[in-house]
Formats: sequence, structure tokens, C-alpha cells
Amino acid sequence: MLIFLLLFIAFLLLPDYYIWRTFMRPRTRRLWQWLYWLPTLITWGAIIGWAVGGHAEWMLRLFSILLLCLALPKLLFALCVLIGRGVGLAFPSAIRTGKAVGIIAALISCGIGVYGFTLGWKQLRVVETSLTLPDLPAAFDGYRIVQISDLHIGTFGSDTAYVRNLIQQAHALHPDLIVFTGDLINAAPEELDGYQTLLATLQAPDGVLSVLGNHDYCTYRRYDTPNGADQKLDELKQRERALGWDLMLNENRILRRGTDSLVILGMENCSRPPYPSHGSLPDATRGISPDSFQILLTHDPSLWRREIVGATSIRLMLAGHTHAMQFKIGRFSPVRWSYPEWGGLYREGDQYLYISLGAGGTVPFRFGAWPEINLITLHRPSTQHSGQ
Repeated sequence: MLIFLLLFIAFLLLPDYYIWRTFMRPRTRRLWQWLYWLPTLITWGAIIGWAVGGHAEWMLRLFSILLLCLALPKLLFALCVLIGRGVGLAFPSAIRTGKAVGIIAALISCGIGVYGFTLGWKQLRVVETSLTLPDLPAAFDGYRIVQISDLHIGTFGSDTAYVRNLIQQAHALHPDLIVFTGDLINAAPEELDGYQTLLATLQAPDGVLSVLGNHDYCTYRRYDTPNGADQKLDELKQRERALGWDLMLNENRILRRGTDSLVILGMENCSRPPYPSHGSLPDATRGISPDSFQILLTHDPSLWRREIVGATSIRLMLAGHTHAMQFKIGRFSPVRWSYPEWGGLYREGDQYLYISLGAGGTVPFRFGAWPEINLITLHRPSTQHSGQ
């Protein structure tokens, strides 16, 4: 943790100091030199205020904007200039080239930040996937599951237009079942104020099944009492069930079509530290035959490698959590350094994992990893279709 903190301080301060000393100090008046440091001071003030002031969301939002739109472009500019000067020891023309490349890199980085914060985080899309599963019960051939994940409802404030559009698009897919794989809120159940009636309109023939994500445990705020987070969690559970959603806490549900059945398992969040971990696979599978066709809903995809693959008869696991760090170019996202499976469909033998990149985010920014609704259609091998 200390190493991470030192690297973060260096990331914020060293490029600023280098640019100030090299380009500002020799050429500008003292007033402009002080103004140059103002955004950096605001950035530090925002993150410190967020950390010690109860994790106010507007401070995190301000910090994120300044970090991506100012601090990162400065870092890229400084690195390009330094590389140019290093190469310039042998090839003097590289000094000017390094500065030009640095300016271009900084502008592109700033443009990505501005787009991600203004438009990208609401560019909702539908991602469709077909799965061919040999042992899928015949009556469920063509079964349509809409997955919604990581809504983080507090990020949208009082503007309900995005969530209204999301619900309309989900219904337009004509799902048999809707599942929500965690992180309904950022930190507190009060974020649902103004959204209760709207979210209650989310419906499907086989209902809406949901599980909890790490944010739903309400541990990202400070409380005056030791059980403050538990009280807020209880309130969130009540609010979620009041939507008409079937919140599954290490439980299972059996969906029936005539004599055929399909089992949906719902596990609480099961993660590595520092995230809360309350999932219990034995509880979720209690009373279920190992020969039944099982689909697991949980939040954190890392569970798949730890407990599911090769150790259970679960055929499909649906998860979220990663958001692809809300930044992706092609098939690359920096989240891959933390999660080997972080977005889309994965297969190991006859077991599948599908990870939604989520519909919202803790901060209002996305680039490349656009917000998404996921439609997963299940097929038997005899059905003529395209896909997996």
C-alpha cells in the first residue's frame, strides 16, 4: 500500500514539477506560476476531502475529472519530452520531436477524458451472445436472459432519463428472465430515492433475480455506530425487494417449463480483500441435484477460477464487477492486470463465464468500455443459429 501511495504521489507531482521548472518558471510571472499549481492543489484537496469527509461523491467526481483531463495529459507530455531529450543526446532533432509528440499525446489524452466524462458514460449498447449447451433442457431451447450489472445508481443523481432508456431497451429484447448481478448503489440506499417507481417497472415473465455486489454492503461510508453499515444493508435489501426483484442471498430458484427445469443459483459477493466476501456456494446449492442444469449469478468473476471451474457442475456463471475499469481500446483494458477474466465470454471445458462490463460506474466516465445491457440466448445443439 505504501508503494502504491508513493507511486501515486509521484504520478501527480513529478510531471507538474518538471513542467513548471522547465517551461513555466523561466518564462512566466510569479502569479501565473502560482495559478499553474492551482489544479494540482484542487486535485489533492478533492481526494483528501473524499477520504476524510465521508466519501462525498462530488469530490470523487472532481478528482477523477482533474486526474484524467489534466494530470494524465501532463504525465504523458513530460514523459515524451524527457524521452526526446534522452534520444537528443545522440540525435538533436529528437528534442523537438519529443515535445511535439508530447503535445499530441496530451491533447489526445485530454480529449478522451472530456469525451468519456461528457458522452461516453451514457453510450448504452446491447451486447448479444448465443450459447450452445448440449445438456440444456429441451424446453429452454432459445431461452433469453437479459443481464444488467453495476448500475451504481447514485452516479446519475436525479436525472432518470438514462435508467428509463435502459429499462426500455431491456424490455425491447423480450427476455424470459432478467438478472441483476450486483452494485445497485455506490454507497447508500438513499441513492434509490426517485428511482424506486421506475426500477419497479423492470419486469420479465420469469421475474427479475438479483444478487449483491461489493458496493451494496454500504461499507464505503463512515458511520457513527458500529452497526451502521449493517443497518443500511438491511434497508437496501428491503428497498430492492420492494422493487419486485427477487434478491438471492446464497439461495437458489428452480424455473420450470413442463417437466423440464433450470436452476438459478444466487451467491452474495465473494471476493478477495479488500472487498467484502459473504458468498457461500454450499448454501446456494442446498437441496439441488448435482445433475440439474445450473446457472450461477454472482458479482465478482474471480470466483469462477477459485471455486467453480472443474469443481462444480455449474454450466454458466454470470458476473460483473470489473467495468473493464471503464476504459478499453480494442481487447485491451488495464483491468486485465488484476483480473484474467474481465469482460465478455470465457470457456473452460464445458463451463462458461460471462462478464458484463456494467451499465453504470462509480464515476461518470467511460471510453471504449461502453455501458451495456447483455442478452444471453441459450440453445441446444440441434437449433440452427449463429454464435458459440
